[in-house]
Amino acid sequence: MGAPHNIKRYGEVWPEFRIRLGLKILDKLKDKVIISGGWAWHFMSETGHTEYKHAHDHKDIDIFVTKENVAEVVMTLQNEGFQKVWTRYDHLPSKENFRRYEKTVELENEKFHRITIDFFERDDLDTVECNGFTVVEPSLLLSFYRNIHSSDKCWAVMAAKDLLQKGIDPLEHPQLSKMPK
Repeated sequence: MGAPHNIKRYGEVWPEFRIRLGLKILDKLKDKVIISGGWAWHFMSETGHTEYKHAHDHKDIDIFVTKENVAEVVMTLQNEGFQKVWTRYDHLPSKENFRRYEKTVELENEKFHRITIDFFERDDLDTVECNGFTVVEPSLLLSFYRNIHSSDKCWAVMAAKDLLQKGIDPLEHPQLSKMPK
């Protein structure tokens, strides 16, 4: 579970390049993957929302891939310069068959940015379509914050819990990207 947020840092936004580079690879994968984590909340949010750091976790990209699409997704990642990276979780038994792919991109001023994709293999997910992408269904996505995802203090996660408890569909709801009071 995520640590409590430092509310003095509320209002900070993700760098534009991080969002642009994430969208670039996700656009190439969109027909073969199910998006989870912070990027799922991103796509479930209103179009044009402010990319607050505390609203959606964009440190990495979490995707689920059905067995039938694994080879094509891996080939696409490799063709885009991503490489498999070994983690401490690789040897652990898991029904999701976890793997990580990374790519380093050179930015201006000789700076570099690493794009990390956490890749889970799974065939039995409930999904929804939102803003042109397939994402994990919101109530199922919330259940992943006990074992797969860690940023359960993000505004979108807290807002979605509240909305669902009230019987309100969180898809494209303004609360998913709104700064709490």
